Amino acid sequence: SHIFKDYSNAGVVTKVLHDVSFTVKSGEFVSIMGPSGSGKSTLMHIIGFLDRPTSGDYFFQDKNVSQFSNDSLAELRNARIGFVFQAFHLLPNTTVFENVLLPLFYSRRNESERKTLVDGAISAVSLTHRRDHLSHQLSGGEKQRVAIARALVNEPDFILADEPTGNLDSKSGAS
Repeated sequence: SHIFKDYSNAGVVTKVLHDVSFTVKSGEFVSIMGPSGSGKSTLMHIIGFLDRPTSGDYFFQDKNVSQFSNDSLAELRNARIGFVFQAFHLLPNTTVFENVLLPLFYSRRNESERKTLVDGAISAVSLTHRRDHLSHQLSGGEKQRVAIARALVNEPDFILADEPTGNLDSKSGAS
């Protein structure tokens, strides 16, 4: 509600978000569209607890996020939100399996359940045949699918995606 976000660099203030208000209900699919530099990624970072607004109120499940500690936000982010970043953010010298496993390191699931979840997420994006390949050995589209599998693995309440199909072929993007 009434979210503003400003960045300050060397005394220069850049106003990025200006009085943004909206509500997303459970089960809704929302797309935020706009030209490059319009604040879409900044808004996504605020929604996903990666950044805080300069002013305004952000309520997550009827609780004002400004009241949460950074540790509480990190726990919520890991347990409740899946992220698909435009730049993938994969670890280059780790396997597909290990990259998808990363969000589960902080979960309370046992090793067997983690393996099942990771294999299921990898299968969901049709990368079972690449499970043990290092991420730097993958094409751009395959890296994007690894990022999508990583976002799905924790079975999050919602997924935030920054141009999630931008590196996929039309067939993979449609699925």
